[in-house]
Amino acid sequence: MDKKRRLAGLVTLVLLGLTGCSHTEEHQQYAQRAHTAPVRQFDMEQSCRDAAAMRYNTRAQQLTISQLERFQGSYEVSGTTRREEHFTCSFDDAGQFLHLSMR
Repeated sequence: MDKKRRLAGLVTLVLLGLTGCSHTEEHQQYAQRAHTAPVRQFDMEQSCRDAAAMRYNTRAQQLTISQLERFQGSYEVSGTTRREEHFTCSFDDAGQFLHLSMR
């Protein structure tokens, strides 16, 4: 009988240990706010405006740039048109325009 109690106690300890090990914390990843030189930021925003104006067949002044975010090795500039159409421009780490996405 004593062996059964020890075995039951050991099994309980193992199960408790495994339960504690199975819990993993989730860490959400957020984009870093871009820390770019004002001239570089202006150039990226202007390139984005020009590309979006051509795509949406509108004037660049009618587009609103909402944010600039930095990711690992790239930048994204987001904006909207007056008709609430969303777009995002992607740039490489050097600030060179890559592509325009419509969302």
